[in-house]
Amino acid sequence: MSQTPPPAVEPSEEPLRSVDFAPTDALLREDVKTLGALVGEILAEQRGPAFLEEVEGLRRTAIRRRESGGPVDELAGALAGIELSQASDLVRAFATYFQAVNLAERVHRIRRRRDYERSGARPQPGSLRDVLGGLARQGVSAEEVAALLPRLRIEPVFTAHPTEAVRRVLLEKERQIVSCLVDDIDRGLTPAERRADRERMRQALTASWQTAEAPVAKPSVADEFEHVGFYLSEVLYKVLPVFHEAFDEALRETYGLDDVLPPLLGFGTWVGGDMDGNPNVGADTIVASLVGQRGLVLAAYKRDIAALAESLSQSVHRVAVDDAVLERLQAYRSLLPRAAERLRPRHADMPYRNLLALMADRLDLTAAEAPDGYPDAAAFLEDVEAIEASLAANGGAHAGLFAVRRLRRRAQCFGFHLASLDLRQDSAVHDAALSAVLEDADWASRPAGERAARLHGIVSGEDEVPAVEPDPAASVLAVFRAVAELRPRFGERAFGPYIISMSRSAADALAVLALARVARCMDDEGHVPLDVAPLFETVDDLAAAPSTLKALFADPHYRAHLASRGNRQVVMLGYSDSAKDGGIVASRWALQQTQVELTRLAEESGIRIAFFHGRGGSLSRGGGKTERAVIAAPRGSVDGYLRLTEQGEVIHRKYGIRAIALRNLEQTTGAVLRATLRPRPPEPREAEWRRIAAGLAGDARAHYRALVHEHPDFPAYFRAATPIDVIERLRIGSRPAKRATGAGAPGIGTLRAIPWVFAWAQNRCGMTAWYGVGTALSKALDTHGREVLAEMARDWAFFGTLVDDVEMVLAKSDPDIFERYSRLSGDLHARMHADIAGEFERTRSAILTIKGEDDLLAFDRRLGQSIRLRNPYVDPISLLQVDLLARWREAGSPDDERLRALMATVNGIAAGIQNTG
Repeated sequence: MSQTPPPAVEPSEEPLRSVDFAPTDALLREDVKTLGALVGEILAEQRGPAFLEEVEGLRRTAIRRRESGGPVDELAGALAGIELSQASDLVRAFATYFQAVNLAERVHRIRRRRDYERSGARPQPGSLRDVLGGLARQGVSAEEVAALLPRLRIEPVFTAHPTEAVRRVLLEKERQIVSCLVDDIDRGLTPAERRADRERMRQALTASWQTAEAPVAKPSVADEFEHVGFYLSEVLYKVLPVFHEAFDEALRETYGLDDVLPPLLGFGTWVGGDMDGNPNVGADTIVASLVGQRGLVLAAYKRDIAALAESLSQSVHRVAVDDAVLERLQAYRSLLPRAAERLRPRHADMPYRNLLALMADRLDLTAAEAPDGYPDAAAFLEDVEAIEASLAANGGAHAGLFAVRRLRRRAQCFGFHLASLDLRQDSAVHDAALSAVLEDADWASRPAGERAARLHGIVSGEDEVPAVEPDPAASVLAVFRAVAELRPRFGERAFGPYIISMSRSAADALAVLALARVARCMDDEGHVPLDVAPLFETVDDLAAAPSTLKALFADPHYRAHLASRGNRQVVMLGYSDSAKDGGIVASRWALQQTQVELTRLAEESGIRIAFFHGRGGSLSRGGGKTERAVIAAPRGSVDGYLRLTEQGEVIHRKYGIRAIALRNLEQTTGAVLRATLRPRPPEPREAEWRRIAAGLAGDARAHYRALVHEHPDFPAYFRAATPIDVIERLRIGSRPAKRATGAGAPGIGTLRAIPWVFAWAQNRCGMTAWYGVGTALSKALDTHGREVLAEMARDWAFFGTLVDDVEMVLAKSDPDIFERYSRLSGDLHARMHADIAGEFERTRSAILTIKGEDDLLAFDRRLGQSIRLRNPYVDPISLLQVDLLARWREAGSPDDERLRALMATVNGIAAGIQNTG
């Protein structure tokens, strides 16, 4: 039996009093209170009532400080010098509390969706019914919609870039809690049922408390595969047909279009294929990922087929069955005689059940790559479609057709590959390989034009290349040979684009084609069977992207490659490194300008440019609401297509629960429909706005770079005022935190964007998303006046989204807590902190002036509520981290209990503030 918490404290009640819940959020309040009380009971049971009282005391202190706006001294003093054994438990306790808040909020999103659907008065904003209805009111015809559908494509791509790594076993426990909350989402359970669910939630929360948050060893690529595989096979596999059904229903209701929806969702992954700076990824992990993905999807099909076999018991004596099904059944009896012998004689009159049983055996043979397995996913799909057609023609509309259609939708999307595996490598690695192959030590330093001319001979097949494979080239060529070998086995859709990091010239794209041909990676027509996708990452590289693409499109050898790929060029846009390079305003403006110019180039050249957005979780890495980002994109740049990366805590937040994954896919698709069918009309004021934005970008970039890349003390300050030294030792990703090479100040230029942003989120500063913004906006306000900038924020989606995003990060930041981190830098604090704190205030003041607000998030009550719910739990972890950092560094930064306690604080803060990496 659990112990009863001290009666003087009711867990979770005090922070709830400080939050103004809207009447529509009353049930959210109840869920937060229920889960908070459960957490309190668990803490008392597992660590004793005195521990719970300590946790509650710290939280009350944090709330008083937040509500009064006073200093953090009292809370910091209560946490100073705490015993290490107690520190980890305190962090875990607070993290468990806001895990409960996170789950309650996610379930409340499901409740709000149900309320909209139940009312029937109007569709939920952003839903497909809402979007299609709005398009119809704008005059979009059924013919326009039908013409778009065949080329409509939405492709989320899951990367292995972690900023919050939730173990799969903990994901399962979260799902149990969510299931219980959803059971009683409208308070329809009996008291006995509610008590039973409460015990199930207590069990899941208790088991989570007793389970380490992260594995003891650094995850391998295989571990990352298991993590991403959960979302693909356990969530999106289930959600995909539901999404199509919702879209079908919206099309029928709005336009009278029935059964016209083609497969339009696809999923990608980088796990096992992202070689950029990761020595653990190569040809072997590519093979392992594709084999693993096939295993997951075949197992999912087998589960569906087993359920269908139980359901489709139709007898030929009672209902007709198409000849196509009967002929397949007979053919399979001959093809799979041993499996046919296992068919039960009493089921002899049930052709669907027997065919499905033999299809299951054939899937087993496929998994084993046996000769009688399916040759490809198309053959499996033909079997499913034959059963579907037979049911539709013979009275099966309400006798199994629905479930078979769901399987058909899944087979069309997931094939035998589950998700397309993207490949990525740094252009410098390709140059090193070519230098070895061509026996040219100066290859990388030669002008791009000279390199391109030399590569033409290899790409065209006119030049012979040495047969030997020097060491720098062997691993690169092995990747292309793996593609050549695996593509026939797993199908063309098994591979996504080949992405070239740090692309700077046409020669970088030609290098991929040349290396592929050296490795004999070609299809039957002699073409390289991969989309080559240059990734433009820095501000300067983005600015040079149009000239790079022009050179490629003018190159007859590359143009021949494009013709073999349907005259479509994938271009990946780097949000992370461009923001790290020049700050958020310069990054956003460079991305906007690049899309404008490349969209124009596509129209002129007859090549369709498909933009692939390399977005992260944080605002300074392109994070934020996908729906708003799509609407803010330049006119014509979306064109029915959206491919974007999903990474870090974003994957868990957007795809951890099926109903929320469905909502996310609907919102994203709806935004693409709006941006494609009715983009914003030409705006005569936009020319002036763009001129102002260009000035803002220049001013913000200059101020940002003066500190981050040019101030001689900044690298040392960064390493002292953030927990970057802890982040670099975290065991949450298989890839090193630093690149092997890079330009810029030591510790900054070579540091990857994810740990860079992660570090500034941890210390509650968030400067990667706002530093330089205040200076630029203040100057613009002085030059152009408030009315002009307010008009831009109101009427120009690009600028309005930027302002809202910066406001959100400011609201999540805490200057007082950041100052505690800054003081860890010793003498550097006096030289550096005042400038950063001053820029924060300038940015805050400018944003409030432009928006006409007195307080941040004054017009986003729900987000403000969410932040206020979490702050009392996050603040103590932050201050504990400051104290532990000082003690750990003073001891020489050993790998001991102090480091493990610090790692717990990093995970806790990441889960609490979200938008971290």
